[in-house]
Amino acid sequence: MIGVQDFIGYYDWTFEYLRRNHGEAAVQDYWLRAISRDSQRHARGLIEAKGFDGMEEYWGHTLAMEEAGYTLDRGEDYFRIDMFVCPSKGDLIQRGLAAYHDYCEHCMGWVKPMMDDAGFVIDHEHNHAGQCYWEMRRPASRLPGPPADRGPHDVRNLPHWRQAEHHRYVHSESTTPEPDAD
Repeated sequence: MIGVQDFIGYYDWTFEYLRRNHGEAAVQDYWLRAISRDSQRHARGLIEAKGFDGMEEYWGHTLAMEEAGYTLDRGEDYFRIDMFVCPSKGDLIQRGLAAYHDYCEHCMGWVKPMMDDAGFVIDHEHNHAGQCYWEMRRPASRLPGPPADRGPHDVRNLPHWRQAEHHRYVHSESTTPEPDAD
């Protein structure tokens, strides 16, 4: 059995292997079929059956087990995660591993299809430095733009939040410009 650090590095390598040999669409298909619809069936089942309660049950347990630096916030019409220290991306950074060009994107690659199927939209942003936020809502209660500042528990208030390139999603749609084709 491989340890979690080996798994994270292998995961990163696998994404790049798929991209290099089969194209970006193969990576996205892997995230959808192998992660969202297969290995994360337990998360999918909880969230489809219990909505916000399922999110709290899944991420409350998972992030605690991963020893992530995070806060959870829940209101009547939203569930929010602020990730201050992502254990996976943090490990890759610490070990100088960066096989795949956007490791952080795999989370949206498996979470978005699950939320789509469960009837939620996502506001999300990650900075490629192990920090991100997620805010899930029902479409009827979505915000007109990115979520408001949540004060000291908002990852966007960290001094180093803007240190790297960001990718943002509003209402589950990317607002990050596509890279220029060379």
